[in-house]
Amino acid sequence: MDRKLLDLLACPTTRQPLRPADARMLHDLNVAIAGGAVKRGDGSAQSTAVDAALVTADGRLAYRIDDGIPVLLAEESLDLTTCGITVA
Repeated sequence: MDRKLLDLLACPTTRQPLRPADARMLHDLNVAIAGGAVKRGDGSAQSTAVDAALVTADGRLAYRIDDGIPVLLAEESLDLTTCGITVA
């Protein structure tokens, strides 16, 4: 993702800066999704794997990137706290 664009983006809920998820975090996230442990902001379960994501500075929320476009909608956020994923 272009660094200039990334510098402009922020979490729509917390207004925290976002950073790209690394490969390990994406792996852990997709394992949790496959196990049904990842909830979205609207309370529904995330059912499809994520190829890329942006993570809030505190590591509590993630946002999918679909076809190079960040999906920055509060109801589409992925709650990392409920599925045991920690981001360093």
